[in-house]
Amino acid sequence: MKPFGYLRATSVEEAVRAAAGQPGARFLGGGTNLVDLMKLGVEPPELLIDVTRLPLDRIEELPDGGLRIGAMVRNSDLAAAAAVRARYPALSQALLAGASGQLRNIATTGGNLLQRTRCLYFQDITKPCNKRAPGTGCPAREGVHRDLAVLGHSEHCVATQPSDMAVALAALDAEVLLHGPDGERTVPVTEFHRLPGDSPERDTVIRPGELITAVRLPPAAPGTRSRYRKARDRASYAFALASVAAVLEVRDGTVRHAALAFGGLAHRPWRARAAEEVLHGAPATEDTFARAADAELAAARPLRDNGFKVTLARNLAVGVLAGLAAPADDH
Repeated sequence: MKPFGYLRATSVEEAVRAAAGQPGARFLGGGTNLVDLMKLGVEPPELLIDVTRLPLDRIEELPDGGLRIGAMVRNSDLAAAAAVRARYPALSQALLAGASGQLRNIATTGGNLLQRTRCLYFQDITKPCNKRAPGTGCPAREGVHRDLAVLGHSEHCVATQPSDMAVALAALDAEVLLHGPDGERTVPVTEFHRLPGDSPERDTVIRPGELITAVRLPPAAPGTRSRYRKARDRASYAFALASVAAVLEVRDGTVRHAALAFGGLAHRPWRARAAEEVLHGAPATEDTFARAADAELAAARPLRDNGFKVTLARNLAVGVLAGLAAPADDH
């Protein structure tokens, strides 16, 4: 047993102040990822700051038609929210694909975004890992890497970001609201998670002492549809080998708006900007969707055993976009 301190925060300010004063502190929400990593010895926090009693558990309508989702909103409540299901179906679908009902009842919005990237070597403290101990190496590159990154990885790390929810939020242009020692700031979800570069120990751009307080969704544009689809090794409750979240508007057979994000392929949710450039103003056909996916995945650098993920992601993207482009009666 490794001893650690415990504080139940009574306000956001108290939580942030405590975290800023203790570099080894971690915020505790649902704990579905953090506690597992503590058991494995990967995360050895000196102080746990319990934020479960903070007033951050509401889903609020915004004046512009968007939504503000508190960081403590449980995944099950978010997936079931009428406004989410009606206006942002990709988000609800991603949450329902992400975990068992028991886990969704505990896991929080903020905690979901802060899941550590996944890799067998990161989770095994008997193995070297640049993410746990910078400079020790990345044995996954030549070892077991079937599930790992094909986009944006570096010689230092090939781990993948596991959140389904974050992929949907990336396609929906969501923002993360943070409260820290220097006040409040907002970061687009697409910029919240990092690529590994030469600092793979940093999964996000969050600063010391900062607490996620909410996620903000912009209003859903009229005429757009969204969908999330995930491919995995088994039918239930497995992490994505590849996933796709898409938002699409088609008018008169032409793509008027498109947003696309991939999951399971990189150290962060991968917003497919090159694919979106191909899609905008193009005919809403499977040929266009295939060209768009190919344009994005041309940057892939698969390792020895995970090249299949490129084809898998391509086929998922084409299928999801084709489904969204089909007439409403076909859904």
